[in-house]
Amino acid sequence: MKPNALRQLLAVCDRLKFEPHAIADFLDSRGHYEVELTPEFPLSIKLFRYSSRHHTPSQTWHERLEVFVPLDGPVKFRMGDQMVPLEGGDLLVVDNLKLHQVVDFPGFNTRAVVVSFMPEFVYSLGSPSGDYTFLLPFYSKLDRRPHLLRGNNENAADAHQALSRLLQAYFSSDERQFVQAGSKAYLLELLFHLARHFRSSDVLRWEFLRQQQRSLRLKRLFDHIQAHFADKLSVSQAARLVAMSPAAFMKIFKQVAGMTLVSYLNHVRLARAAQLLRETDRSIAEIAAETGFSDQSYFDRRFKSSFGVAPKVFRTRPSAEIPSAKN
Repeated sequence: MKPNALRQLLAVCDRLKFEPHAIADFLDSRGHYEVELTPEFPLSIKLFRYSSRHHTPSQTWHERLEVFVPLDGPVKFRMGDQMVPLEGGDLLVVDNLKLHQVVDFPGFNTRAVVVSFMPEFVYSLGSPSGDYTFLLPFYSKLDRRPHLLRGNNENAADAHQALSRLLQAYFSSDERQFVQAGSKAYLLELLFHLARHFRSSDVLRWEFLRQQQRSLRLKRLFDHIQAHFADKLSVSQAARLVAMSPAAFMKIFKQVAGMTLVSYLNHVRLARAAQLLRETDRSIAEIAAETGFSDQSYFDRRFKSSFGVAPKVFRTRPSAEIPSAKN
């Protein structure tokens, strides 16, 4: 039997409209997922219905911080090189800068609430010093375990109640200033309960700030890859772009992106190749060259390793029958 707070959350969600998960138009060639947020109110709540039929399988990343909450479950959520199994009511703090995706499987069908916001909505220079606590779950992963609050955990009830109030405020027909004020108040309540649950990580403020600085320092590189993903890029060249030594760069890139630079480039290139195979009539050789693979046979091997089928098969087979990309 579902806990009372989770039943209340589901009752609130039953009154809201969930859209099929179709975000392909919001992704660029590197998998960057762009959602327009206004500087004065950088908060977005998406209500998605996932299924094998309605599901954008691309891996994505973004600067926004994100909490993913499946309602009906189960869900398989990949972040970097980790697969995280979820059930209805679980609250997952997403590693937003790592390539991540919801993975398809037979019988896949669930609704999910995706809460995302820019960190400066909660904490920035000039904010009260204690406000950084709200963001600790997003920046304090010193170990490799995802920050996941299970729906049946005793601490989840407060988070479910806060999320219920957040949804009611955000989707309210009230005046704009009350929608925004209420949404921020209940978002902070939700983040407080998450931070309190994950405080066993025992990370000090300096570690939070240092991880935030690491992410910002790599932004120039991510922007470069967006514009030049098909070009050759060595570790030394990437390190120079962000003014680091190669050794420091490799360590920090892995911490932020969850994979090596080579793996990241391959993911970006293969994601673009998959898009071109679906949406254009260009030959496989042309697509391989356009996405940075000078050797088509090597492209075929990498593509099959990631998607489970050769490019030619991928182009002709329905998407629901294609395994999701692997790391």
